[in-house]
Amino acid sequence: MSPGTDGARVLVVDDDPALRRALSIGLEARGYALSLARTGEEGVVQAALARPDVVVLDLGLPDLDGIEVCRRIRGFSDVPILVLSAAGDDTAKVAALDGGADDYVTKPFSMPELEARLRVALRHARRHVPEAPTEITVGDLSVDLVHHQATRAGQVLDLTAREFDLLSFLARHAGKVCTHHMILREVWGPQYQQETHYLRVYSHRLRRKLGDEDGRILRTHPGIGYQLVSG
Repeated sequence: MSPGTDGARVLVVDDDPALRRALSIGLEARGYALSLARTGEEGVVQAALARPDVVVLDLGLPDLDGIEVCRRIRGFSDVPILVLSAAGDDTAKVAALDGGADDYVTKPFSMPELEARLRVALRHARRHVPEAPTEITVGDLSVDLVHHQATRAGQVLDLTAREFDLLSFLARHAGKVCTHHMILREVWGPQYQQETHYLRVYSHRLRRKLGDEDGRILRTHPGIGYQLVSG
């Protein structure tokens, strides 16, 4: 067993069967316990159910973009995410890191390099805060962060991916006033912090879909931000 491994649980999300097999053989021989997922959706569910110590994530998945998988996992977990990608340019790396990844490894890679990066990730993992809930309830509103679905009074809301991201961010901070810059940075990305018109458009859409035209649930604080309350 390698130093610092201690049977750590690693979730590998990759659609390449040869790579999954290679990682299974290589990492299990070094004392890691592996879980495997072939799609992004499966990876998100496994991240919630298996509670891995670190996630190894390929960006080129057949269903969801790997960066979207990062963002979804970040909705309920601070688990370290180590991205694998054939793209080694700076643009791809920055997008992955901004999307929630902690490290980036370019294919092809060596097993010693990957294991060294896993050890670093695990050291960081031992210092991270407790896991957040995977489902949030605010009044009669329920937000399922794993399956990317929201309901109100038992009725499924027809939300776009960005609308769901905005709603889930506000739900995680329910009762608190979230500033414009805070929301834009966390939901859209650091480069969008001045685009406050996005929030006017999306808050209007959310209120319509929530049946909250009078703004009792999604409250506006002019010049400051937004607040989600139980109504």
